[in-house]
Amino acid sequence: MLIRRSVLLGAALVLAAAGSAQAGDGPGVDAGKCQVVKFCVGVSTGGKAGGATPQTGSQDSSAASDLKCGYTKIAPEPPASAEELWKGADPAKNDLYFYSCSDGGQNNPDGFVVVPTGQQPQQQVNPQELAQQAVDSMTLLGPDININPKPGGRGLVGMPVWMAVGRSQTTWGPNTASASAGGVTVTATARVSKVVWSMGDGTSVTCTTPGTVYRTSYGLKRSPDCGHVYTQPSTNTSGGTYRVSATSTWVIDWNGGGANGQLTEVRTSSVAVTIVESQAVNS
Repeated sequence: MLIRRSVLLGAALVLAAAGSAQAGDGPGVDAGKCQVVKFCVGVSTGGKAGGATPQTGSQDSSAASDLKCGYTKIAPEPPASAEELWKGADPAKNDLYFYSCSDGGQNNPDGFVVVPTGQQPQQQVNPQELAQQAVDSMTLLGPDININPKPGGRGLVGMPVWMAVGRSQTTWGPNTASASAGGVTVTATARVSKVVWSMGDGTSVTCTTPGTVYRTSYGLKRSPDCGHVYTQPSTNTSGGTYRVSATSTWVIDWNGGGANGQLTEVRTSSVAVTIVESQAVNS
């Protein structure tokens, strides 16, 4: 898509330069010069004539960059013979813009747009922005923690700790929502892909399942899918407990408006557990 966009825009610049040279529009505008400086093209943004404010959409939370979309006004304009660009419109009554996004058109189709002279291009619907709106309308919560030993109770050094989370729409998924604008509807579905447990003793455990809730019938067995064993008592810490935090990663798949993609969100919950030496329990 990046190659296609470069070729099309390059063709428009060459045609524009050639058309201006033939029409005698003045010095400094010829095919050779335009190809070198490129630029017989002005980029217009909000507050300047002939432009539109570039759109911005949030990508997944693990990425710091934002999606940016905007219009580039083609000037000088290509001749009327460039029918592929003008799409039958009269160049005397219209302006030509190129719409593009920082993702290279992967999720937001780019291309040439014909706009009546004196008017600004209509803002394009950005499917990824709609996807983020759908996610924002969801209730995505941190893990519903179920840990043994229970908060408020006491566990033993060297004994198995079982970690699990509740499986509801808001704490595990699937959680689905839609957002619409300009005749385009995008639907997003969120699911937890993993939970990273920070155990408070400097160790972490990554679980790709909700974990297994402990039952007394399990005795001293270890959790089959999400567990931990403390080697030091929490009584040695300043607060006398270990702060256990569980961070879930929500993966959101979305589609609509002729595009699809994936976003991520993270949520965290925490509890405090007390771990003691065995002799402290008997005392």
